[in-house]
Amino acid sequence: MTDRPYHIYLATDHAGFLLKDNIKDWLVNAGYAVTDFGAHEYDAVDDFPDYIKKAAMAVSKQPATSRGIIFGGSGQGEAMVANRFPNVRATVYYGGNDDIILLSRQHNDANMLSIGARFVTVDEARRVIDVWLSTDFHVDEKYERRNRKIEKVLD
Repeated sequence: MTDRPYHIYLATDHAGFLLKDNIKDWLVNAGYAVTDFGAHEYDAVDDFPDYIKKAAMAVSKQPATSRGIIFGGSGQGEAMVANRFPNVRATVYYGGNDDIILLSRQHNDANMLSIGARFVTVDEARRVIDVWLSTDFHVDEKYERRNRKIEKVLD
């Protein structure tokens, strides 16, 4: 049994395969419960939506108690897939200022992190994930209101 507050769902295609496996081992060693939706072997012609949708669906069903970390070349397409699911708020990181990660949690309560594996090192990914998992949502009426509006945007 883990003492960590979230179950972590991972997914990637070939572009993030090595980084995902490294991060998976690191998270398990840190005490997180982790489910890996693949890819489970390197295949240069696989398609990221096949894997990302599984992680997004899992987070969509348990948005308060789970987090998703997904990987791709840039992380952009992966976030686009994830954000199609209700209760999912995916943000993208491919390097740069860590304030992006802080604000994604503090203001948007992002529950999925999409990492551009072609642009970050293993150490940078670990650092950013650690910041992201340890940053709380700022409970504030305006942020809660905005997040509710995201869920209702198609109504």
